[in-house]
Order: sequence, then C-alpha cells, then structure tokens
Amino acid sequence: MPGVRLTPEDRAQIAAGLAERLDYAEIARRLGRPTSTVSREVARNLRRGTYAPRPLPSAPVGVPDFDERFTALMVESGLSRMASRVLTALVTTDAGALTAAELVARLRVSPASVSKAVAYLETLSIVRRERVAGRRERYVIDDDVWLRTWQTSADQHARWGAAARAGALEYGGAAGARLERMGQFFEKLGQTMAHDYDPAVAEDMLTVIAALVHAVEPRSAEELAAALGWPVARVSAALALAERPDFADPVAPLRRPDGRYVAVANPDRLTPGQRAALSS
Repeated sequence: MPGVRLTPEDRAQIAAGLAERLDYAEIARRLGRPTSTVSREVARNLRRGTYAPRPLPSAPVGVPDFDERFTALMVESGLSRMASRVLTALVTTDAGALTAAELVARLRVSPASVSKAVAYLETLSIVRRERVAGRRERYVIDDDVWLRTWQTSADQHARWGAAARAGALEYGGAAGARLERMGQFFEKLGQTMAHDYDPAVAEDMLTVIAALVHAVEPRSAEELAAALGWPVARVSAALALAERPDFADPVAPLRRPDGRYVAVANPDRLTPGQRAALSS
C-alpha cells in the first residue's frame, strides 16, 4: 500500500514488531509496506531511543478507577509500577491475554516498557508467552496462575530454609543460632505452603487436639468420634493432618501402639536438653 498513510493500527503493529525485536524488513512485510516507510516512521517518532508515535491507537481502557486502585495495591506489595499495570491489564481483560501492541495501546507506554515488565512477570511465573499468527506473540495469564505462584513461593521458602540451616552449621555461636531459627521458620513455611489441605479439616484438627488435651487419658479415633458426635472418618482425617509436623504445634497427637492417641508437646518445639531438664 505505498502512498497510503499509516493508520493507528499500522503504528501499533510497528510497535509490536519492535518489541519482538523484528527487523524493519520483516515488519514492513507484515504490513505490506516498503521497508523505507517503516524506517522513516520509526526515525520520525524516536524519543530517547524508543519508538513512541503520537497519537497511539485506541484500545479498551477498562475501569480506570479500579485499575488504578488495583495497580497501587500491587505497587505497595513491592511490584514495580509498570509490571503492576501490565498485570492489571491482563487480569481485567476477558481473554486473559493481550499482545504487545494491545498493551502499548491500552497503557499508553512504549513497547520497551511493556517488554521489560512482561519479562519480569515471567520470572515470577505469572505470565507466559503464546505464539499466534506468524512470529507474533501474546502474553497470557492462566486461570491456575495463582496456584503456580503459590508453589513457586513454597519452593523458594524451602530453599531459604535449607540454606539458612546449612549456614548455621558453618557459623555456630549466636549467628548460627539465628540462622537456625531462620531456617526452621522458612522450612516450616515452605512445607505448609507446599501441602494442599482443606481449611475445614484444619479446624477439625484443632478441635480434636483440644479434645485430647481435655481427656488427659488416651483415646481412640472411635472414642473421639463418639465424644464429639462426629463420623469416625471426620476424626481420622483431622488426626492425619495433625500428624504432619508442619501443622500441629506446639501440641500434637501421638499414636500409641494400641492405636489410641494422646496429646503431647511437638518434639520439634523443645531441644533434647530442654526435654531432659523438664523430665528430671
């Protein structure tokens, strides 16, 4: 289409192509324009090394008041403002996906800003790239993204815990004790996050432990079920969760050889020396 002025949509395609690091010839081929048209367009609208044509193409703007509040909330949590704006745009679009050109148009920012923000969100496992027609890409936020980021955080906490406890052995002394406490905290946090559980079962677990403390004498699952007025299966599920070391603390159920349970102090809460001193 030589001789025809570039449309806002054409300029958005140029911005998207530059964000994808395409050369001028490839961008021109997709537009059906001479390469010289693209190169002159970029040269005329180069601002501080970034292609920033004005006016930019129109695009859905969402609900500005909510978008700004949501973005501000994420900025307060430590996310950069541009990454927060990109994430807000993706979350609030029906498709859950936008191309670079659509993000440039919606946010009124440079392609480089979008590219940098998306790259950072990818490191957090929040956004993924999806190939569309030709060499174009769009950025997608999946429905299960929050579960995946939760697991990523759990893995990170577990690594911090392991590293801190390793450091505790190397340092010793007061620094070692501090690192040991840090390691225990992050290991327990990682374990808790890594295991899915039903909050209702967790609430039942607290009730069962309270029942064992009150009973003093050992009780079987059937005896606990009768006392609480619950099905045995419900008590068994609560006891199974309580037996996990990352949940019941500082009191946990101990299963005796006869199959009955008694409430005891979590063995990880006291050191061997502390337990010996209290038992003497």
